[in-house]
Amino acid sequence: MHLVITDLDGTLLDHDTYSFEDAQPALEALRRRNIPLVLCSSKTRAEVEVWRRRLRNQDPFIVENGGAVFIRSGAFPSRAASAVTIGGYEVLPLGTPYPALVEALRQAAMESGCRVFGFSDMTPHEVAEACGMGVEEAALAKQRDYDEPFLIRDTGRSEVLLTAIERRGLRWTRGGRFHHITGANDKAKAVELLAGLYRELDPRTTTIGLGDGPNDVSFLLKVDIPILIRTPRVEQLRAAVPHARVTHDPGPRGWNQAVLEAIGS
Repeated sequence: MHLVITDLDGTLLDHDTYSFEDAQPALEALRRRNIPLVLCSSKTRAEVEVWRRRLRNQDPFIVENGGAVFIRSGAFPSRAASAVTIGGYEVLPLGTPYPALVEALRQAAMESGCRVFGFSDMTPHEVAEACGMGVEEAALAKQRDYDEPFLIRDTGRSEVLLTAIERRGLRWTRGGRFHHITGANDKAKAVELLAGLYRELDPRTTTIGLGDGPNDVSFLLKVDIPILIRTPRVEQLRAAVPHARVTHDPGPRGWNQAVLEAIGS
């Protein structure tokens, strides 16, 4: 059995247009062979649910850089002790609550003398402009629970800021456009947990992971077949995941080729 776990922006979705049209052949192959496709993103639950509808996806998903795993109730015979039921999902919360992250970022910025501009500071229009999305989509992106994206205004003091975040027992990572502050969660922990549930169903499950950013490295190191989607910084990511395959093309076109090769279609 194969299990495909993928980032969204810049990976399955085009970085600029958010289109997944070039990935349709591989998406159809996954549906035809009943191979689960787990969306693993820095996006919020509200955002991912929109993409699941567009992709006709019913599989579990991971939100906000591993902040929580959402599983359709009854999808697995066993239920994790930490699971809570929310709106038809069994939810495995792994992250630090959002208000605590916003306050910790504010304190770290003051301590380091480094100005930041977080999602909590932005209007939906500002988020839309920064992310190249519509205002309605930006409003969904602001519905956060476990992860605060932020821009660093004083890049010369960024290292001091990031050290101040770490001193508070929190983590930071970088996605395609923003830095993120999170709790002790990351994509790797969420992927390991979910892969364990699938391996209870079939111990021979082979995990395939696809990503294009530094925040994907942790989970790509945990899967059986890691795949880096080509970007201008791919060599830096390859150094972090030296055994990863690298696609020839960027975005959904590269994603399509890599998935078809990995599942043998």
